[in-house]
Amino acid sequence: MLRQVTATRYVTPLRSGGSVPGVVEADDEGTYVVKFTGSAQGRKALVAEVIVGELARALGLRFPELVLVGFDPAIAADEPHQEVRELHAASAGVNLGMDYLPGARDFSPEIAEVFDVHPVEAGRVVWLDALTVNVDRTVHSSNLMLWPTLGVAPPRLWLIDHGAALVFHHRWGTTDPAKAYDFRHHALGHYGPDVRAADAELRPKVTEELLRAITDEVPDAWLADEPGFGSPEEVRRAYVEFLHARVRASGDWLPTDFPSRDELAAENARRAARTRRDRPDWLKRVPDLHGKPAAEQDWSVHLG
Repeated sequence: MLRQVTATRYVTPLRSGGSVPGVVEADDEGTYVVKFTGSAQGRKALVAEVIVGELARALGLRFPELVLVGFDPAIAADEPHQEVRELHAASAGVNLGMDYLPGARDFSPEIAEVFDVHPVEAGRVVWLDALTVNVDRTVHSSNLMLWPTLGVAPPRLWLIDHGAALVFHHRWGTTDPAKAYDFRHHALGHYGPDVRAADAELRPKVTEELLRAITDEVPDAWLADEPGFGSPEEVRRAYVEFLHARVRASGDWLPTDFPSRDELAAENARRAARTRRDRPDWLKRVPDLHGKPAAEQDWSVHLG
């Protein structure tokens, strides 16, 4: 079961994430990035975080520990921004925390140019994302971290932020478990991911027993009142059945078409040219901040 801790000190909000998670210290002396039940993404984002994150860990991929965090909004009473205080007020009780990786760096396109990822490791990550329909790990927003950071040997690739995965649970019963999705622009696509090796290695490990154990980690309150279901246990069973059916259909959805670095660069150049051409005259005078060289980038930690 996920460990349960209680937040004792609110440190800061993280505005780099759309859900505005917060860094907190807890009674186990740990520091966590907390995603709140009251965020705009809703509780399904937290369900996806638990299921995909714990599946990643079970398959041997690096993912920070998740904990259930008891949160009292009173500890963040000094937060100056009203919208953040309102988020906290709507999130009293149990929320989801991810172990904070101090000094971790976002796996940005600039870092991707100089950091090597083995095709086998890349294949495992792509396979997990394809299985769980996580289309939110792209070259533009990797949801990957390097920790320890570059210059500290050896840096490792860590997965974060799976709240946008499991898209099928937004429209139960309308998605074919064998459906293929477009992963050509996956953050690790240009490393030549060996997804066939990953399929052979990981597919046998994703059993019904494993999926049941993982869905049991999701609190009942996050599964309650799901339209079309009579109980949290019925919802858990739906996750297990869909994901197990999808595993068995991996031959239908296994992504194998990835552009090379050169093809990706050419495509980005064409996109940039179209953007410049289609800009109104007044906007053409605005500098393109996304085109700054790596040395000028803001390396602020992105934690979701």
